[in-house]
Amino acid sequence: MDYRSLGRSGFKVAPMALGTFNFGGPTDEETSIRIMLRALEAGINLFDIANSYNEGRSETFVGEAIRQWGRRDDVVVATKVHFPVGSGPNDSGNSRYHIIRECDRSLARMGLDHIDLLQLHRPDFSVPAEETFRALDDLVTSGKVRYIGTSSFPAWKLMEAVALTDRRGWVRPVVEQPPYNLLDRRVENEMVPLCLAHGLSLVPYAPLAQGVLAGRYTSKDNPPKDSRAVTRGGVYSDRVTNSGIAIGAEVARLAAETGASAGQLAMAWVRDQPAVAAPLFGPRTMEQLEHMLPVLDMAFPPDLLAKFDALVPPGSAVTNFHNGARWMKQVLDVPLPTRAEE
Repeated sequence: MDYRSLGRSGFKVAPMALGTFNFGGPTDEETSIRIMLRALEAGINLFDIANSYNEGRSETFVGEAIRQWGRRDDVVVATKVHFPVGSGPNDSGNSRYHIIRECDRSLARMGLDHIDLLQLHRPDFSVPAEETFRALDDLVTSGKVRYIGTSSFPAWKLMEAVALTDRRGWVRPVVEQPPYNLLDRRVENEMVPLCLAHGLSLVPYAPLAQGVLAGRYTSKDNPPKDSRAVTRGGVYSDRVTNSGIAIGAEVARLAAETGASAGQLAMAWVRDQPAVAAPLFGPRTMEQLEHMLPVLDMAFPPDLLAKFDALVPPGSAVTNFHNGARWMKQVLDVPLPTRAEE
């Protein structure tokens, strides 16, 4: 398997990572652990979590899976901090107080002595970068954390972090976790060049466009009952658009000519983009995981690159997957796509 480095670090991860957002709701503990053990058996070693996922249950389940696996060093544990975990004024954000407290709580939930990758789940424009990244450097110095990263940061804010940590001699970010899929390619304009120039990797979320590129949706008005658009609503529902569904249908048509599924093809496309280390896949069932495992080794057909670019040109978007980031101001209003040229 083609294991890849996370940024300029020597940390190696498989070319696909396991997302745990479903673990603890709707996926129960037994199924979650079975999925994680199967992923490890297949060679997937990066587990992406957050302290806010399902009231901490996702972290608890990951800790139990690692205990059952019995080989802690085989698992790259990546968790996140930022979103509210309570109603108090210090129960969210990127303050020193919140970061250090939640790091300790995450370690306790998972029963671990260190976190391999601690990421800021979102930027916090109310807290000076010096406070945030000094706290992260202290956690690395103390041995509680090995590496740090960010998620859904604008490029300028990540560049601020890189410049600050380099200037102060603090541990610098090795990873950014943005939304990235064929329907929203805007990270290609500034984030990808930044990462290539300064030695960071992308670990993108939503590579299947929340199932739209896997062919799960046929109509915006009639989404699958078990989809995030229905069970979670809000920003997840807003990401399902008629334009995206039309492109998903075209990806499915192209996939049928290759013998791969639309979801496998969409995942492999993100996997092979510049600066990407490992796109995230968050299965709800064992069947969904098994279906995606072939992507670890499959080759993306080179003749489809131009056809994908014809559907959504580089650097552009037809659906807003940055709608969970308050800093994104761009409003998308685009026509339905035309069929990619043969």
